Amino acid sequence: MISLHNVSKSFDNINVINDVSLQVIQGRNTVIMGRSGAGKSVLLKLILRLLEPDSGEIKIDNLCLNKISKSELNQLRLRFGTVFQSAALFDSMSVADNVGIGLRFLKRQSESEINKKVNECLDMVELNNIRDKYPMQLSGGMRKRVGLARAVAMDPEFILYDEPTTGLDPVTSRSIAKLIRKLQNELNVTSVIVSHDLQTIFNVADKVILLNEGKFCFNGTVEAIKSSDNPIVMEFISDMISD
Repeated sequence: MISLHNVSKSFDNINVINDVSLQVIQGRNTVIMGRSGAGKSVLLKLILRLLEPDSGEIKIDNLCLNKISKSELNQLRLRFGTVFQSAALFDSMSVADNVGIGLRFLKRQSESEINKKVNECLDMVELNNIRDKYPMQLSGGMRKRVGLARAVAMDPEFILYDEPTTGLDPVTSRSIAKLIRKLQNELNVTSVIVSHDLQTIFNVADKVILLNEGKFCFNGTVEAIKSSDNPIVMEFISDMISD
C-alpha cells in the first residue's frame, strides 16, 4: 500500500502540495486529477522519492521513504513501473530493446529470458508485430503502448502513470484506458494515474482525487464525482467538458 500522511512540498515559497494525506488501495486504480500545474506530477515524484517532501511522511507498505538507505530505495523502486507522459523511449533502440532494457541492466536476465518476456509484454499491449521497429516509426499511441509494455516487463507491484493520454486523439485515448484496466485486471497491479482527461478518468478510476491549490478537495468514486455539488468539482468538470 502507498500512503501519504500530512505531506507538503513547496517551490520558491509556493505551496504546491499542502498537508495532504492519502491511502492508495491495493489492486485498484487511483486517479489524481487537476489543472495543469496543480502539482499532480509532483505527487508521483514524491512517491518515488525523486523529490523530498518538506514535511510529512510517505510509506510504501511499512517502509517510510525518508528513513531508508539509498540501496533500500533502489530496491524499492524496482517494485514500481512508470509510464511517462512522453513515453520516454530511447530513439536509438528498437522497440524490443526499449521494453527489455530494465530486464537486461537491472535484473540482468539472460537474452532468452528477455526475449520471451518482451514478446509477452508486447502481446499484452497488442503490438507483437513491431518489436524491430524504432520509436520514430511509431504513432503517439503506439509509443505509449510500448511505454506500458516496458513498465510491466519488470513485473511491478505498482504502476505510476503521468498523463497517459495527453496528446492522443479520443479513439486512441480510449484504447489506452482499456489497456490500463486490462493490466489492472490481469496483473493485479496497484496504479496511481495522473490525468486531466475526463474520459480517461471515468473509464479507469476506482477512486478519484481532485487536487486544487495544493489540497485534495474531492476523494471518492467516479459516480460520486459525477453527481458532486462541490463548486470546485463542478467548475473543474465544466471547464474540462467545454475544452
